[in-house]
Amino acid sequence: MLLLTSGHPTSGHPTSGLTRSLAGRLVRRLIFALMLAMFLAISLTGATGRAMAADFDKAKAAYEAGDYATAAQEFRPLAEAGDAKSQFNLGVMYENGHGVAQDNAAAIKWYRRAAKAGHAEAQYNLGVMYDNGQGVPQNYAEAMSWYRRAAEAGIAPAQYNLGLMYDNGQGVPQNYAEAMSWYRRAAETGHAKAQNNLGFLYSNGKGVPQDYITAHMWANLAASNSNDLSTGLRAIIASEMSPAEIERAQARAAQCLASNYQDCGG
Repeated sequence: MLLLTSGHPTSGHPTSGLTRSLAGRLVRRLIFALMLAMFLAISLTGATGRAMAADFDKAKAAYEAGDYATAAQEFRPLAEAGDAKSQFNLGVMYENGHGVAQDNAAAIKWYRRAAKAGHAEAQYNLGVMYDNGQGVPQNYAEAMSWYRRAAEAGIAPAQYNLGLMYDNGQGVPQNYAEAMSWYRRAAETGHAKAQNNLGFLYSNGKGVPQDYITAHMWANLAASNSNDLSTGLRAIIASEMSPAEIERAQARAAQCLASNYQDCGG
């Protein structure tokens, strides 16, 4: 009896080697064809991406030059092809009636497409539309949902609006601690209204222990950012403070500004 070693062909069967050789050539050709197809696909994608970028730049330049009709014409095919930036810009144009007839419903449509693709500014604008009932029935819960996505992406006005909704109990149960948290995030980007509202909450002990020094600091920062309401708020807070406390609050405001809001304490 002959014992055949696994993996090695026996002699006397030349056709088996020929078959493997032919199969090997076919496999190599198949691999080459697949690699070529992948290369062409990547090249085509790159070329398409460059063309879309060039068209976007053209649309943006037209918009900035005030040629809204051309901008809308250039943004539309890009938006229909799925470009989120173009969808957002087309939404802005419909909301404001630039180059197209003003149409809140159309603005909502394009904002939604961009927002679902993760465009943070579109998420914020969609939240504003639901908040105000523009193009859709007013819906605070839906506004909250879109504000939250934009806020978590770092959009300061969305952070402020989210804080405002927690402050007022719109779309969510009233929660001053949550309002403070979102106001703080917006305030640390220099958002004057958020700074003002932080000052108010600290001065009244809502969401945090009452703290006139921190309240004065935020009201002072808001006033320095041209928030007129904060000047009056700062004066009211100061009336409850000693000169030494006011001096400490002013020093903290200066430190906060000097650190670009990285060292504000409180």
